[in-house]
Amino acid sequence: MANDTQSDASDGTRTGGETHGRDGGLEGIASSRTRTLESATTSAAKSAAAHATSHVATYALEVECEFAAAHAILLGGVRERLHGHNWRVVISIAGDQLDREELLCDFHLVERLLSEAVAPFRDGNLNETPPFDRVNPTAEAVARFVATELTEQLARAVPAVHLEWVRVTEAPRCTAIVRMTR
Repeated sequence: MANDTQSDASDGTRTGGETHGRDGGLEGIASSRTRTLESATTSAAKSAAAHATSHVATYALEVECEFAAAHAILLGGVRERLHGHNWRVVISIAGDQLDREELLCDFHLVERLLSEAVAPFRDGNLNETPPFDRVNPTAEAVARFVATELTEQLARAVPAVHLEWVRVTEAPRCTAIVRMTR
């Protein structure tokens, strides 16, 4: 039987026409294709396993709360008039591992810690509430305060997680963010 195709592999397989095994018979076709499929499957599995072990997942939770409070900040050395906001605080905590219950940590614990951090400000005047009785009560300063408080609290309560950021919104489209470094 004549074959007018070119050889493209050392095992005698051909392209463009009838494929034959090394001995020229058709029985080599199945084993050649099987070897190729097994090799591709094994390579893909090894690649996936290597990828899975080389990249560690990071899990994150976001928790938010709101509180009403007034403030009067200094702008250009001039104190603005006292006015109120419905402040919104959102935090993100992260960690590399879930616990035995498949949790990064308990949402309720984080909600409680955040609520405790902002409790002194609820329905009050920030300018009269420490530390803002000494610090200009900007959204940035509130975010920094919450970040400092939660970093310390989380380190004690859940050492496997860390605070990623705190976002404080004092009015729609007016948000300050503190990003933490590890």
